[in-house]
Amino acid sequence: MSISNKVIGRVLSVDNFRVFIKIDEDLRGSYTSGVNDVYEIARINSYLIIPVGSDRVVALISRVTMKEEIEFDRNSTNITLPTSARYISATMLGTIAKEGKKEKFIQGVYNFPTLDNPVWYVTEKDLIHIFDDKQDTIELDYEKDFYLPIGTSPAFSNYKVKICPDQFFVKHAAILGNTGSGKSCTFASIIRNLFKYDYNGKKLENAHFVIFDTNGEYKDAFLPENLSSFGSEIQEELNLINAYYYGGDEKVQVPYWFMNWEDVKYLFNPSEATQAPVLNRAIGLAKNEQESEKLSLLPNYLYTDIEGILESSSEDLKKRTGYIDYGNWKWKNINEIMNIGCAVKIHDSDLGDAILLLSNSENFNNASNQEPLRLKIKELFELFKKKSKLMQITSNQNIDMPTWFSYQELCTKFIDSAIAQESTGNNRIAEYISTLRLRMTSFLNDKRMAVPLMLKDSNIDNKEVLAHFIAFVLGDFNRFYKDEKSNSFIKNFNNSVVSLNNKKTNQITIVDVSQLPFEVLETVTALLGRLIIEFVSHFLPEQRGKFPIVIVLEEAQNYIAEKTESVAKTVFERIAREGRKYGISLIVCSQRPSELSKTVLSQCNSFIIHRLQNPEDQKYIKGLVSSANADILDQLPIIPQQHAIITGDCVRTPIQVRIDDVDPTPNSHNPKYIENWLTELEIPYNETCKKWLGNS
Repeated sequence: MSISNKVIGRVLSVDNFRVFIKIDEDLRGSYTSGVNDVYEIARINSYLIIPVGSDRVVALISRVTMKEEIEFDRNSTNITLPTSARYISATMLGTIAKEGKKEKFIQGVYNFPTLDNPVWYVTEKDLIHIFDDKQDTIELDYEKDFYLPIGTSPAFSNYKVKICPDQFFVKHAAILGNTGSGKSCTFASIIRNLFKYDYNGKKLENAHFVIFDTNGEYKDAFLPENLSSFGSEIQEELNLINAYYYGGDEKVQVPYWFMNWEDVKYLFNPSEATQAPVLNRAIGLAKNEQESEKLSLLPNYLYTDIEGILESSSEDLKKRTGYIDYGNWKWKNINEIMNIGCAVKIHDSDLGDAILLLSNSENFNNASNQEPLRLKIKELFELFKKKSKLMQITSNQNIDMPTWFSYQELCTKFIDSAIAQESTGNNRIAEYISTLRLRMTSFLNDKRMAVPLMLKDSNIDNKEVLAHFIAFVLGDFNRFYKDEKSNSFIKNFNNSVVSLNNKKTNQITIVDVSQLPFEVLETVTALLGRLIIEFVSHFLPEQRGKFPIVIVLEEAQNYIAEKTESVAKTVFERIAREGRKYGISLIVCSQRPSELSKTVLSQCNSFIIHRLQNPEDQKYIKGLVSSANADILDQLPIIPQQHAIITGDCVRTPIQVRIDDVDPTPNSHNPKYIENWLTELEIPYNETCKKWLGNS
């Protein structure tokens, strides 16, 4: 075909990424015929080709207009009837350039067209470059090539839209859209395509996806109750994925002792001035229980009393008047010294015994006997203070370590010990702590709090469950620990692990948090997210990034709302900023992007955007992505269900796509109002309320 036969118009104006084109007047319809086929020339979301030297610029049609023009005859005063002229506004997306003897589509434009530059219609050869440059799967470059099909182009139904999975996951992604627009099905479809793709004769076997499922809808997509009702191909695919479901009616459980200080503060909300220091000290003592049993720090008033004994002469001891002043003993006789000795003995037996010896009548009334005892008391007291200082340092260092301690003893024994250490000469601090203690104790009797955080499981046989639990969440428990003696771990997690397939990775873990009360939802999700990133951050440098993990935040506004400060927001913002170097990525799914953390969304480099009708959300999305994509994003309010606009690093070029069907689908179907209102149904009031109250 001659080049002149491909021309459909001329460039009238050019800016940084747009061209304005006038269609040739002799083309009256929306199609033109070529040698091989009939080609579209003016359809929204179709393409145009602008030849510039040896390159061909690809432009996406975003607007088509028609204007009437009046022509003047220069040789007379006659005015002819108006004629119609058609114009196209198009966004330049990329370039089909020569690479050696081959041609390749690359993103971006480096050689811009000039005024009056000819414009061609797009041919099948051009479309192959745009949609399907990489047909040879044997030479796939997984990091760079766009090879995974996820849907079809509405404008060119014969062509699959393909993404680069590495680019989609490595720099975080967002799936956004109004409720009912198809976000859940889009994610399920992409993941199913990912697992059924043929990677040069191989299938994925060691992927790690953790889905925080707020609505309890993904179990049906990856673990349908009746798998046999699906074809053998789907059964084989789902068996390969080997998803695991954790939560729902069985309850999500996360050991409370995995919480760090920020988690504890968010959950118990202690006052900064008084309650927080005591709680911090109590947890430090609880996590260093063995050391604290050997040595307890003295209350401040006992420090004062011992120093008074050491500084007073034998006659001064006898002259002291006896009364209690703000908790401090003012001694008068042997009985007061004995009281001090008994109080100290609780914390240090040797030091207490030495003081009790001083209270012996022979020693108390004999100055010569007192001096050697004073030296002994001073020596033991100095040793005690050194041990106390070391213990305080150790307890402060270990406050964030995920080591086991008894929650019930924290509420009693260790809170009391911390109160004694923090008191400053009076007992009123115990009054200030009473509301915190009451709040902590009430959690033990509240099933909504006690069950998810395992607060009553204080006698766990296997206290070293950290590795087991993380492997369990990431789907690797059976690969690494099924043959070990981990009965206590299995017992404490609802016998869930028993049902896992032996020696096989569960490549998707569905953490169903839909039944968690709001009071602990953020605590549990933040704790799981933090455990994952802290686990991989402790890898050796040569191991970093070798075990990629994808965390999916369904209904992300529950975890990372911009206007709310929470531990979940802190954790996932950290993952958004630092996760890439450790091999952790986020997929953020939400129906209100304008309400999400700006830190998280700004780190996303790939966007799948379904219908968005809220003007604030539309404006926010346009501010996140390249201004070159603004024209195609204008379609957001009218995109039909199951369609989306994909933009970012994961695709060759911004494009509208019809997402592939997925079967089975997530349980996110619209309720059938009229059909159900026409049918008399039994409503399980009693059973539901019993389940609600935890009596089922």
